[in-house]
Amino acid sequence: MTQADSTQNQTPSNLTEQFMQALQTIEQTGDVEPLVALFAEGSSLRNLTTHTWTGQDGAREFWTAYLSNFETIRSEFTHHLEAAGTGLMEWEATGQLKGGSDLAYRGVSIIEIDGDKVSAFRTYYDSAAFVNTGVAEVRSE
Repeated sequence: MTQADSTQNQTPSNLTEQFMQALQTIEQTGDVEPLVALFAEGSSLRNLTTHTWTGQDGAREFWTAYLSNFETIRSEFTHHLEAAGTGLMEWEATGQLKGGSDLAYRGVSIIEIDGDKVSAFRTYYDSAAFVNTGVAEVRSE
């Protein structure tokens, strides 16, 4: 595993690093398109909810909903690895929820890779951070 503290200042060498850089970009700009562009048309996205988002439209909806939960958010990646068509990312996100509550939580995200696109995304995170602030979970519906 490698350290990945400031992915925005490095040239990404694989899709996992491109993903990390694109996520940090959308968190700063609010424009989800750089991240959506990494997803294949038939891709799937899942988080702790029971909902599955599909395709680039689903990716757009997922990441727009993600950003809508926060006034500010910043993901810092502590470790990442890409091998055998799978990317793993360990991260900590800090920021402020809509309404002003401070937030810090950790998690792991997995991408499945098909060629130069993300074919599947799954993320697992500490949902207790949201319960303690009065938000049950980050979700879109």
